[in-house]
Amino acid sequence: MSVERFIAGRYVRSKQQMRFINIIMLVSVIGIAVGVAALIVVLSVFNGFNSVVTNVLVGFDPHIRIEAASGGRIADADSVLDLVRAHGDVTAAAPFIAGKALLVAQRVNKVVILRGVVDSTIDGVSGVKKRTILGSFAFTDTPEQGSIVLGLTLADRLGTMVGSSLAILSPVGVDAMMVQLSEPIVAPCTVAGIYDSNNKDYDAHYAFVSLETAQKLFQLGNEISGIDVRVTAIEKAEKVKDALQAKLGASYHVSSWYDLHKDLYSVMQIERWTAYIILCMIVCVATFNVLGSLTMGVIEKRRDIGILKAIGATRRSILKIFMVEGILVGTIGTLLGSVLGLLICYVQITYQVFPLDPTVYIIPAIPVEVRWTDFLVVSGASMLLSLLASLYPASRAARLTPVQAIRWE
Repeated sequence: MSVERFIAGRYVRSKQQMRFINIIMLVSVIGIAVGVAALIVVLSVFNGFNSVVTNVLVGFDPHIRIEAASGGRIADADSVLDLVRAHGDVTAAAPFIAGKALLVAQRVNKVVILRGVVDSTIDGVSGVKKRTILGSFAFTDTPEQGSIVLGLTLADRLGTMVGSSLAILSPVGVDAMMVQLSEPIVAPCTVAGIYDSNNKDYDAHYAFVSLETAQKLFQLGNEISGIDVRVTAIEKAEKVKDALQAKLGASYHVSSWYDLHKDLYSVMQIERWTAYIILCMIVCVATFNVLGSLTMGVIEKRRDIGILKAIGATRRSILKIFMVEGILVGTIGTLLGSVLGLLICYVQITYQVFPLDPTVYIIPAIPVEVRWTDFLVVSGASMLLSLLASLYPASRAARLTPVQAIRWE
């Protein structure tokens, strides 16, 4: 241990300092600890909600979606599917058709987003099939009658159950129907299943039919709207997206799961940074106390500084003594705050002491997810602020001359 660290440690532990300085130093440690603990807890809660949102969205949507760049349709679906499936990180790829249509029930009509999919491949790119709670996600179409799968909220609004009959009215050809004596494109269907995705927006606005039924309703022939893709790990989605975009060229637009919900994640990121900056103010106030206590400590230790300089201590040594003292205070506060924050997170994860109303929320308690990157960022910010707070009093102590320091001693 160096002489500077030894002296700084003695100053921190000293019981001979002015009691007021000791109180300020204690307040500094407590303030830093509270700020660090609050930052760790709040960021962990943001991480928890972020993971919940991601799981819900990605449980319904694919990791990657491929569509025609001009907003049109994909004609050579088989060749694109073969190219996508050839990528080593792709686990599944499935075609889909999407468009708005009108569902006509006995009492209610509802405009929905109708998706045409292949029931045998949808399970590989979406979790909606696993979320089917009534009936089954299987299309048993006949020339006279198709089948449809509805969201729970949508089925409730339409007043339908598994086995109920309804009709799908396509918007294609509506303009011609208004001016000519032509009939609209209508497909009678039977409700084959009802799913619950834990997302009321999806459950209220999405309905699924077979790919062939959707092609007939939207008069697409053998064309499709796009291709949904799943990869081995969600973290690889951006990398695979870039690789597929390079292979497919400018004729296609490739989006990742983040791109599909970019506005939502941007708002969540802004909220996260706002909370981080506001809570950093707590640590800033605590480090101002460090500055005050060290400045008063320099005034009290003038005689010690003079004696140290008189026996050969350099300005660098004096500067280092008080810098180390401030860093020690910051380290103690940071360690206590980290332990407190991790303890609160552990208690919430294990015992769920802060529950949520299950009738309103899809989770039973406030979610918490500790990430070591947040832990390191918070600790680093706390230590940096403590270091900056130590600069002024340490430089002031280093500028003292032996004669000035011990003149009145």
